[in-house]
Amino acid sequence: MLWIVFLILMIAFIYFENNVIQMSFFEVPSKKLPCSFDDYIIVHISDLHNKRFGKNQSRLLKKIKNQSPDLIVITGDIIDKRNFNTNNVTSFIKAAIKLAPIYFVTGNHEASIKENYKILHEKLLLFGVKILTDESVELASNKEFIYICGINDPCFTSEKKEVIENNLSEIKIDTEKFNILLSHRPEMIRVYASYEYDLIFAGHAHGGQFRIPFVGGLFAPNQGFFPKYTSGKHVLNQTVEIISRGLGSSIIPIRIFNRPEIVVCKLKAIK
Repeated sequence: MLWIVFLILMIAFIYFENNVIQMSFFEVPSKKLPCSFDDYIIVHISDLHNKRFGKNQSRLLKKIKNQSPDLIVITGDIIDKRNFNTNNVTSFIKAAIKLAPIYFVTGNHEASIKENYKILHEKLLLFGVKILTDESVELASNKEFIYICGINDPCFTSEKKEVIENNLSEIKIDTEKFNILLSHRPEMIRVYASYEYDLIFAGHAHGGQFRIPFVGGLFAPNQGFFPKYTSGKHVLNQTVEIISRGLGSSIIPIRIFNRPEIVVCKLKAIK
């Protein structure tokens, strides 16, 4: 009997760890932020990997709606290369775009689906998503502005550090203004900081897939075992990077001590 109880508890634990969304909250203060952006709420989604959270993504959308976001940012891998089916993505985007403007950058899985990315790209544009491809655009609030930038994932060409550096060099920013960067890859924080971005949103690491309590993630792509950049808030010089643990899974279909995550970031203008 004990092994049956143990088995039931294990199944319940694995279901909980992979399907019950956790909310993570951060504040980012800056003297560069205009007063209109004080208490500005950004919801950060990453690495959905085509996963479904309730009918028509109802559980995921309810969590986002409860935050009353001013902006939703998605940092890649909304789709999964092993299962190109846009139904779950479409359900999410159609409803989420009604909650707040959505800005999106690609991940390695968007690059891996090759010609099918054109289908996904067209659907995102159709619903009103702004896809940032090595560019910077204004974000307005009461006639005041900050800037949001985004870079294409290097897997569209290669995975070399130089590709990201070249992409960033193409984006002209005013470092006197507040600049947000969306990038799929968190491990490049030193490169981002060298361009003096104020706030970075990234994903890709899946929180290390299996998290060891009081230690952190076990493994992340491009970082190896016991990676440093898998979740949370990291500060380098004047740059703050916030990393999402993501929502779905890919090659390894199970997450342990690493629940699906929605990141909520509140900007604070320092008077």
